[in-house]
Amino acid sequence: MRTPVIAIAAALALFQAAPAAAQPAGPDLDAALASAGVDAQTATFIARRLEDGAEWVVNADRSAIRFPPASTSKIPHTLIALETGFADPDTHFEWDGQTRAFDVWNQDQTMTSAFRVSAVWVYQRMTATLGGETMAAWLDRFDYGNETIGGEADLTQYWLDGPLEISAREQVDFLERLALDRLPVSAQTMAQARGIMQVATGEDDRGPWTLYAKTGWRFRDAALDTGWYVGWVERPGETWAFALNMDMPERADVARRRPAAIAALIALGVLPEGAE
Repeated sequence: MRTPVIAIAAALALFQAAPAAAQPAGPDLDAALASAGVDAQTATFIARRLEDGAEWVVNADRSAIRFPPASTSKIPHTLIALETGFADPDTHFEWDGQTRAFDVWNQDQTMTSAFRVSAVWVYQRMTATLGGETMAAWLDRFDYGNETIGGEADLTQYWLDGPLEISAREQVDFLERLALDRLPVSAQTMAQARGIMQVATGEDDRGPWTLYAKTGWRFRDAALDTGWYVGWVERPGETWAFALNMDMPERADVARRRPAAIAALIALGVLPEGAE
């Protein structure tokens, strides 16, 4: 029997009126960011529990806006370096003697130390060596942000000044695939990358936890700086991916990126009180 048109219209109206799935109830993450001196109106934070996809979001509108990834790009770039054989965790890079912005950059590096101190020159050497075609192909495979690196003139700057851009939500999407071993890289690359990217471990009454993360800082002389802190947390039976980005009108804001994200993760119960 044919369903009456009026019944179809009524059902469609009910479907269209149904509310979207609400953000899960949880702590006041705006307050958590504020405790570290970060204004939720000029920042965004996303945490996603990968087992069920539940998300907690601060400033959802901003979470979809793309910014240059700055040094958070060292996560995919390190994977590329390892997978292509450009470097392993202990590969030695000799400093060229050029004095750069931060003292910790002005010395020889390994792949591991370059990631941890954000030694841009090591990654610039990598992108120049591997070339634009290779870098673009890998960012496409990773579905990383807008996947755009520009031309030859951009090859050593595209993650700092653009055209490569990524949103906080896209960072979490990428980190989910990374944390769940769903990127097109070998098991060896993943094992080495985890060793390089691990920044903290601990144990509480829920068991052990491990934090993998990377800061990012897009700094410019005549415009507003942007800060990042992105990564993932592993616990037995539970993995969380997260991303924070924020405006940084003052140089002092640089020190607020990690504490703000950690405060939000503590408020969610992802990390224990006192985690740093």
